[in-house]
This record gives sequence, C-alpha cells and structure tokens, in this order.
Amino acid sequence: MELNKATWRKSSYSGGNDGNHCIELAAATDVIGVRDSKARSLGHLSMSRKEFAQLSEAIKAL
Repeated sequence: MELNKATWRKSSYSGGNDGNHCIELAAATDVIGVRDSKARSLGHLSMSRKEFAQLSEAIKAL
C-alpha cells in the first residue's frame, strides 16, 4: 500500500492546549508515515515499524 493512498488518522495526544500541534499517522504493511496535519501538502516521513517504535520510545523519554 502506498502511503499517499492510505487512511491517515490524527493523533489523539498531540500536545498543547490550542490544538495546533497535531500529527497524523498512516500505516502500510512495512511502513509507518508521519505528517503535519496542518501542512499535508509538504509530504510525509516514512519509516519502518521498528524505526517508528524507536522514535516513539525516544519521544516518551523526553
């Protein structure tokens, strides 16, 4: 599945009380996509599921 055709979902926890710090995620078989919900036209970051798990753990540790 190509991420451009994937179903993107907005994170329910994106930080900030103003709702202006949102990201969206999409998943394909081997890839996770991350993009800015306010700047979708700028594209997305693609990473493996393992890389996404590592990124998530690093963010949680902040």
